[in-house]
Amino acid sequence: MDADVIVVGAGLAGLVATSELVAKGYRVAVVDQENAANLGGQAWWSFGGMFLVNSPEQRRMGIKDSIELAWQDWQGSAQWDRLDGEGDQDHWAKRWGRAYVEWAAGEKRNYLRDKGIRFTPLVGWAERGDGRATGHGNSVPRFHVSWGTGTGVIGPFVDIALEAAQRRLVRFYHRHRVDELVVTNGAVTGVRGSVLAPDESERGVASSREVVGDFELSAQAVVVAAGGIGGNHEIVREFWPERLGRPPRQMITGVPAYVDGRMLGITEQAGARLVNRDRMWHYVEGIRNWDPVWPDHAIRILSAPSPMWLDALGRPLPAPYLPSYDTLGTLRYLRTKPELAAYDHSWFVLTTTMAAKEFALSGSEQNPDITDRDMKLTLKQRISKGPTAPVQAFIDHGADFVTAATIGELVAKMNDLTEAPLLDAGEVERVIRARDREIDNPFTKDASVQAIHNARRYRGDRLARVTAPHRILDPDHGPLIGVMLHTLTRKTLGGVQTDLASRALDGSGAPIPGLYAAGETAGFGGGGVHGYNALEGTFLGGCIFSGRAAGRSLAADLG
Repeated sequence: MDADVIVVGAGLAGLVATSELVAKGYRVAVVDQENAANLGGQAWWSFGGMFLVNSPEQRRMGIKDSIELAWQDWQGSAQWDRLDGEGDQDHWAKRWGRAYVEWAAGEKRNYLRDKGIRFTPLVGWAERGDGRATGHGNSVPRFHVSWGTGTGVIGPFVDIALEAAQRRLVRFYHRHRVDELVVTNGAVTGVRGSVLAPDESERGVASSREVVGDFELSAQAVVVAAGGIGGNHEIVREFWPERLGRPPRQMITGVPAYVDGRMLGITEQAGARLVNRDRMWHYVEGIRNWDPVWPDHAIRILSAPSPMWLDALGRPLPAPYLPSYDTLGTLRYLRTKPELAAYDHSWFVLTTTMAAKEFALSGSEQNPDITDRDMKLTLKQRISKGPTAPVQAFIDHGADFVTAATIGELVAKMNDLTEAPLLDAGEVERVIRARDREIDNPFTKDASVQAIHNARRYRGDRLARVTAPHRILDPDHGPLIGVMLHTLTRKTLGGVQTDLASRALDGSGAPIPGLYAAGETAGFGGGGVHGYNALEGTFLGGCIFSGRAAGRSLAADLG
């Protein structure tokens, strides 16, 4: 055999599984279609958010959390409805969900700290939900940002793999694309595929697919951890669910091109059951990167509640479709309203004061202060009056940003960004003035203004995230900013069905000997640990939890 275990995919889930295996002295072949510069995969580009429950960071910020509240939120968000017995699609997903929440409330933080991963002191309040106690969303802030962002999360596992390679426990097969899982007498015993031409492109850049040879490797088991479908719009459209309406004609891409979904079909051909393929996680606050790395490179705006969100026709989105509240609910609203289905965009309208405090951008490269663990720069960027340098760069250079001193000028510039002038300046001014009249009191009937007041009751939001309520048309807070928002493809919520040991299951629910799946390939565990909705800060953690399960169960069972 060429190794004890073959890991397909050099991203976070694959490297976590590798770390568990080499800790027990097993030999691992890590196979990936990209070059060595991409070690760490998609996680490297992330903001580094982690979902934790009742953490010291939460308690220091005055947040009262519990496993009971977190499990209530998780179930209300997942809405698992395919629970018809052992062979159903959600049986294992729900078990993974419960196990994950218990881990997030227990061992997870210490496990990460043992790897050297630390968190910033402020806990973010992501995905605030649909307004129901038993519905979707986080009842309290749980989004812990890792020092180093995604690079800080993936770094310890990259280091473990590189050190193990020095000891010859790990061998990397970069530029090796798996095209087939080898099945021998019903067990997966290896991989076959194509050797791709050398390509020295920088991290994330789309690479050559020229084939220069073939290869075959054998092992006792294979772990498939090759990511999801976010970079492949063709597959996204194929499985786009009817409940989300018509897919946009044009989408932008929040992941590198190598997140192509190929291994899902290849794993299915080896006998694995794919479930919940219609569940996916895309954002509607996407903007085109003014300095792109991969094709149609998109960045998500992480906005606090103050900006006014308008549809393509200039009408305010109703609650709970407010900034930072209900991601897929907003996507569903924008794609299923008959009069909006023809348009692929919506708008933020806000003040420069709001942009300075409330706009964050997803991704390690958009947060150099946290990525570089520079506390002085972090304090300067996050507490200063103006926008952070990355946000200001988008305001200055981004194709989706316009600024103006008056609402009439702003709307004219917004109309210049669309094929036809859809916005009426007088109507946009009317709805903004109506919202502005609600600002004068600490109470209001307007849900979007209520969201601001509620957010500022949380210390973390008041200090560093949410501006004091003010009128959008107040010139003291100008100039005005308009942002054209697009659908950004990102995560796969379904995939290979696995048991709690990350063993891939066949159509009858039985484990396939020698085959494991982890990370996004497995719907982050069980083929759908998030159900229909994610609570944010749960994707990196899902990769770690499922990769850890795969590595530990293999390490215990290998002969």
